Amino acid sequence: MECTKLKSDFTYRDARPAIRCKRARTLVGQGITLLFVLAALAGCRLDMHIQPKYLPDRPTDFFHDGRSERPPVPGTVARGHLRLDELLYTGKENGVESNRFPFPITRADLERGREQYNIFCTPCHDYTGYGKGMIVQRGFPHPPSYHIERLRNAPVGHFFDVISNGFGAMYSYGSRIDPADRWRIAAYIRALELSQNAKVQEVPANERQSIGAAPGPANPANLPSPSATGTQGDRTPKQ
Repeated sequence: MECTKLKSDFTYRDARPAIRCKRARTLVGQGITLLFVLAALAGCRLDMHIQPKYLPDRPTDFFHDGRSERPPVPGTVARGHLRLDELLYTGKENGVESNRFPFPITRADLERGREQYNIFCTPCHDYTGYGKGMIVQRGFPHPPSYHIERLRNAPVGHFFDVISNGFGAMYSYGSRIDPADRWRIAAYIRALELSQNAKVQEVPANERQSIGAAPGPANPANLPSPSATGTQGDRTPKQ
């Protein structure tokens, strides 16, 4: 019994340095952790969260107009929106509607113009340009046919301007259609006008024979031919 007690005391006395060392390491670790926490809290400021700022559309008594948002300085141009080419962006030259395109019109441009025309224009102007689109059939005001003499003789810049700014009951598509695509639509309108008013003499000589030999009616869509008058009348196709 006495031997067992002596052995236990000896084991405890032998382990005391290790226990003290372990406690010291624990205290050092806790101290380092506390220092990190204090450093993090010192850098955690709310200046960027709670700051003197105005939320959108909040009023203010700092400016005379009561608005916190300030209008752009006159003459300010957004990056990438400096439009120096008058013809490309307005359809005009020296303030007058131009009858020329700002870039060469290729077959690919006409295809793109047809695609954009079918998306944006056919609800009113229909696929042939006579102005008998679906929403017109449902009561919307009837737009003029592209095939009247006034519009056949209008400069191509006129169509660009109308697409950009609207005309009559037609609203502006300036925010919906890219300027280059507006020109392509105008080019396709010219192609529609030519398709309904072309003369045999305007067809290249090497193509005239194939036209004359083509079977079937000359007007496969069964559309009435537009007259030289400016009225729409019976020229509107049936849909």
